[in-house]
Amino acid sequence: MISRAFAHFSNRTAELAGHYITFILAVAVVVVWAITGPLFHFSDTWQLVINTGTTIVTFMMVFLIQNSQNRDAKAVHLKLDELLRAVHDADNALIEVEDETDEELAELKQLYVQLCEERDQLKQRLETEVANLSEMAGV
Repeated sequence: MISRAFAHFSNRTAELAGHYITFILAVAVVVVWAITGPLFHFSDTWQLVINTGTTIVTFMMVFLIQNSQNRDAKAVHLKLDELLRAVHDADNALIEVEDETDEELAELKQLYVQLCEERDQLKQRLETEVANLSEMAGV
């Protein structure tokens, strides 16, 4: 129950934080703060207000946005896992690839780069053979 409520709250907060109106409001707060500087003689308290406010908002937003991003990433992985599972020729070993080390991911990437290069070479050879056969057939 609390987990679902927090998930909803963090999603909604992340949506609002990324909205252009939120940015405009943040700029407005900074402008108002700057305009009031001379009124408060640019005192330490005046500076502390903006420093404390931005620190608290930033601190809390880090956790809320990270929570939202973690869930989004998990959902995307699950959707991709389902696609890999559903496609018969797909390499199901990739379903858990996000648990691999950076070195293992680099090796996998190199393997897939090599596979793509081999495919391109085979495709080019096939096109050459088809062209040769067409030429021999007089087409």
